[in-house]
Amino acid sequence: MTTDPLHDSIPNKKLLNLGPKSALWLEQVGIRTLEDLKQVGAVATYLMVKQQQPKCSLNLLYALEGALIGVHWNKLSEETRQQLRTAVLNE
Repeated sequence: MTTDPLHDSIPNKKLLNLGPKSALWLEQVGIRTLEDLKQVGAVATYLMVKQQQPKCSLNLLYALEGALIGVHWNKLSEETRQQLRTAVLNE
């Protein structure tokens, strides 16, 4: 993961894994940049979106984590996905 301030200021609509609908949902909960996502984290961001968009799926959670670590969401290991699901259930 890079700490380049220019990279961190990437708007969420340009982040890996996020389409226009996901980017809009993030904006609605105050996540506008990669830095915002880093500060809040994938799990907390997912839960904030889920409150406003109850039908959003776990794919959003995986997409957020993938955006943070710079990989396509479907490349996340099953172990990582399970950790994310457990974290959501424990919140």
